[in-house]
Amino acid sequence: MMDPRLGAAMQRAVALDAEGKREQAEFLLREVIRLAPDHADALHILALMIGNTQPLGQRLAEGLALADRAVALEPRRAAFLRTQCEFLRRLGDYAAAEAAGRAAMEWEPNDHVAPAILAAIAYQVLDLKQAVAWAEHALRLEPSFSEAHFELGKALLIQGDFARGWEENESRFSIASAAPLMPKLPQPHWDGGKLSGKLLLIADQGFGDTIQFMRYIPWAYSICPDMALAIDDAIRPLMARTFPQLRQFTHWDEMPDFVAYCPLSGLPRLHRTDLATIPAEIPYLYPDLTRAASWADRLRGVCPLGARRVGLAWAGRPTHNDDMNRSMGLGALAELAELPGIAWISLQKGPAREQLSGVSWPAPLIDIGHATLDFDDTVAVIAGLDLVLTVDTVIAHLAGAMGKPVWIMLPYAPDWRWMLNRADSPWYPSARLFRQKAPKDWASVISAVKRALL
Repeated sequence: MMDPRLGAAMQRAVALDAEGKREQAEFLLREVIRLAPDHADALHILALMIGNTQPLGQRLAEGLALADRAVALEPRRAAFLRTQCEFLRRLGDYAAAEAAGRAAMEWEPNDHVAPAILAAIAYQVLDLKQAVAWAEHALRLEPSFSEAHFELGKALLIQGDFARGWEENESRFSIASAAPLMPKLPQPHWDGGKLSGKLLLIADQGFGDTIQFMRYIPWAYSICPDMALAIDDAIRPLMARTFPQLRQFTHWDEMPDFVAYCPLSGLPRLHRTDLATIPAEIPYLYPDLTRAASWADRLRGVCPLGARRVGLAWAGRPTHNDDMNRSMGLGALAELAELPGIAWISLQKGPAREQLSGVSWPAPLIDIGHATLDFDDTVAVIAGLDLVLTVDTVIAHLAGAMGKPVWIMLPYAPDWRWMLNRADSPWYPSARLFRQKAPKDWASVISAVKRALL
């Protein structure tokens, strides 16, 4: 019989986690596991907490080990198998993840969570017919399950089924782990019609999404000329240059009165965008001319005369849900350094920039990450380049919105916006896409880039 004190400690750990006191919660659970190493529920709860850590990074393996131990102790617990399945999926072991997910469904056939995870696994191996089938199966069991709607939306959008995909994608705000879109207020979501007052737009997702969907603002203006935009301060100057008349604010206490709201990422649905009607008036993003001239002078001073200037970014934000697949290490690009006549300009920011100190390239590799203070600097630098080579991160959107030639290196299962089996993008006409032939296969991508650069 379990010591009631251990049960009380577990309950306290769960309460601490709910209060945001993750370290204290984990400490308590580890004490429970130290005293009762075979306590399957404690192992499972700790695995769940680790799974909610951002960024996960090396903790993925730790979480999987805990989930494995819980499953070994109680192999018929569907919840344990689901957690094991999710860790295996994030680690890229899709065959084992699928096996765990199917086992969870075997022991609990009416569980709607496992088929939603299986839909995400099917997406990662581009079995999109199966991804749709799993998501729809989950929704038959629980029609309001937001995670399944979201997985269905991804699988539809990447195939170009925008009409259904946009609708399913609306579920993203009600996913349990999603941050609130805005303070709870009585005003309705905009339906795309004319308004008698101000429309509030919200830059709701990452910087790349904001850049991609800001192209819809002129359309929204044509219907509602009185608008305001809630936006992160980091990207505000770029937006102000494109839309100087648009009122912007960065804190909710600055929010003006409004009669309806809409996230930027919701505008394509209201616009009823399909592949033929994507607004593609490029460029719609512009550098500050003074900064661009200053950076042009700096680049002339550090780049060999006559060399092609190629901007480079090999990693995105580590907290991104798919960063393990979309980012690579700088070392993987080493063979590109053998190419003559190229000056590589590192646009890399964040922790991955530290990799520059551990690599030696025959070609010039110029680190300007320390000197680019904000997006205004980055855009000014891009204006002076001949080409940008990047993984799927904000750099791709900046260059694409500027109309700058940009080559984007994509994982096997890319984000929906890059679609399937095409080397171009309907969103950014100046983009060229290089796709993995199999999961984790950056070597084929880099070889293709190298041939294209010759």
